[in-house]
Amino acid sequence: MKPPLLFAAVCYIIMGCGCSSPGSKAPDATVKDTMPGKVELYDPSAAGLIDSNAVIEVIGRNYKWSEGPVWVAGKQMLLFSDVIQNTVYQWKGKDTPVAYLTPSGYTDTARRDGENGSNGLTLDKEGRLLLCQSGNRQVVRMNAPLDSPTPTFTVLSAGYKGKKFNSPNDLVADSRGNVFFTDPIYGLPKHENDPTRELRFEGVYKISPGGETVLLIDSISRPNGIALSPDEKILYVGSSDDTHPRWYAYHLDTAGNIQGGGILLDGTDLKAKATVKQGADGFKVDRHGNIFSSGPDGVNIISPAGKLLGLIKVYGRPTSNCAFNETKDVLYITADDLVLEIRLR
Repeated sequence: MKPPLLFAAVCYIIMGCGCSSPGSKAPDATVKDTMPGKVELYDPSAAGLIDSNAVIEVIGRNYKWSEGPVWVAGKQMLLFSDVIQNTVYQWKGKDTPVAYLTPSGYTDTARRDGENGSNGLTLDKEGRLLLCQSGNRQVVRMNAPLDSPTPTFTVLSAGYKGKKFNSPNDLVADSRGNVFFTDPIYGLPKHENDPTRELRFEGVYKISPGGETVLLIDSISRPNGIALSPDEKILYVGSSDDTHPRWYAYHLDTAGNIQGGGILLDGTDLKAKATVKQGADGFKVDRHGNIFSSGPDGVNIISPAGKLLGLIKVYGRPTSNCAFNETKDVLYITADDLVLEIRLR
């Protein structure tokens, strides 16, 4: 997601770079890469998840708006989007991230404002790369081996009841072949007032194994991050609403349909007290069911019961998303112009 166009333009003039983020940078935005943040623990149980002295390392820098990371265990590589540059990057351990796939989210040749690149990335149950294409306003699968990426795609869903999506943002796939995704207005050049907008709501959807697009929720303002509990019985959705950012939890049946649920944690006060003010953005769930979510001041660690356990605080810049490695003892964080790594327990 990114701020209103006027704010973005001012940021560009002042800082000499594209400022595409859900919250303004703090006054100390120019932070030395040697110390991009710190760990804060609020509950004794958090000590079993992460060391309070864990070091946050920078593994990539100088992006316009890094987003949507996914760890590919079979290739031992991290993929992540730069939404503004319309490119997916690849990082393999000790090297510098390199361009992996471009164009990643907008494949037309006509000029288009707004967020054009891919946003959220994930793998389906067969290990194929799925992308939320903000510019093309659709959810797709890359039609190429992970070793030899090419910008050729199969469209999984491009709209609902004959109307184009706003701008698919983040997604998660389950073991049954369902794909769940959010569709806020952030990728539209004029957001909710964009003349090309066709849907009057921001939805949370499911693409079934048979290819049917099912609307699950149409009542959340600015639905953003999305993830499943380890047993795939709970669907979590984050709202980056400016006034009332929240995390939601919904119980699913065996077909992936919602049976009930609601607010898990209201982040209004967290945002108000934060230095870097943003709502709930992308997140992942650890093996214990805890949510590691981009949000106010960094990556918020939230229990399955909705209790804030700790914070991986990122100085002076908003965070957008995160991803675990296959053993879930390393967390990768996309944070505006940086990509970060931190060790967990």
